[in-house]
Amino acid sequence: MKKGLRWKKTCKNEAMTESEDKGRRLKQRVQKCLRSRDFDTALEELRQLPARKIINPLFSFLYDTHDEMRWRAVTAMGVVVAGLAEADRESARVIMRRLMWNLNDESGGIGWGSAEAMGEILARNKGLATEYACILISYASEEGNFQEHEWMQRGVLWGIGRLAQARPELALSAIGPVMAFLRSGDAHARGLTARILGFLRAKEAKAHLKDLLKDEGEFTTYLNGSLVRGVVKEAALGALRAIG
Repeated sequence: MKKGLRWKKTCKNEAMTESEDKGRRLKQRVQKCLRSRDFDTALEELRQLPARKIINPLFSFLYDTHDEMRWRAVTAMGVVVAGLAEADRESARVIMRRLMWNLNDESGGIGWGSAEAMGEILARNKGLATEYACILISYASEEGNFQEHEWMQRGVLWGIGRLAQARPELALSAIGPVMAFLRSGDAHARGLTARILGFLRAKEAKAHLKDLLKDEGEFTTYLNGSLVRGVVKEAALGALRAIG
């Protein structure tokens, strides 16, 4: 090998190694923030980092097997992308399209955490919510981009619930599609759906919710930074009270 070519290859390898080291250090910093006891302060730290550089680490933590880490990654993704959208809407759209791709059968994978992240982002940014709410809702519709995997359905329902909680006016079209989940064999789906219908004050769901007032099924949801266990009948009762 000629000396000039050898030198170029060495420089290229050194540059790649330096880049990989920076990537590892950044991922470790993101991980430390997600593990922080003071998560609110950690979120502020993440908000100050370059959004487009910490997105890949955040995506990786959506697949974390530790529930708290995964949910904190969802929250952080919402904070970071919502902030990015204020400064650079098109870059935020690129991330939204990446989340959508993860939920597409053609992606070849399972988009763990992607629907939840979409819901969190839309809850935090009205502009993106106006553009993408209908797409998030489509993942619950058999006439849309229905997610057949039970665990993915839970993620979709949580995401829609987060949107309905923050921006009910943009989630009203979800009422019809999600009501079908009140008959699901999965207690998590029934409980999460009851919460959505309560957020949306869905009067048309009252009779169906009353059918769940003896449902002892248990489910888990992520609420205000904590995993919370619920009972379907209590979620149904709460929804009925909200509806009036």
